[in-house]
Amino acid sequence: MATMPKAKLKLRRWDSAAYLKTEEDIALYWEACLEEAAEDPAFITAALAIIAKARGMTALARETGLTREGLCKALSPAGRRSCPAPTAPVRRSGGAPQLDGGARQDGRGRPGLAETR
Repeated sequence: MATMPKAKLKLRRWDSAAYLKTEEDIALYWEACLEEAAEDPAFITAALAIIAKARGMTALARETGLTREGLCKALSPAGRRSCPAPTAPVRRSGGAPQLDGGARQDGRGRPGLAETR
């Protein structure tokens, strides 16, 4: 009896940033990340890196006054040890993103992403 050759399974690396197309998508993603692991700095830093990638690293670097390379390093797993706080690049752009307790809501009546100043 002949056996069929096994087909190689081809996998692609998952890129969450590719699915964050609107500010609402980003707000919902941020809300889910905070619900999942708000106390885990590595997780939150990774979430911020994904949001930065979705919004555009170069534009965010320009807004924060950091170089693109510096921002990438601060948000990378290797650079996290040297980053003073996971939200430092976001604070430099005018505020740390956080849930605002419902004061601002998205189109579906859920709390949105707000910036504190």
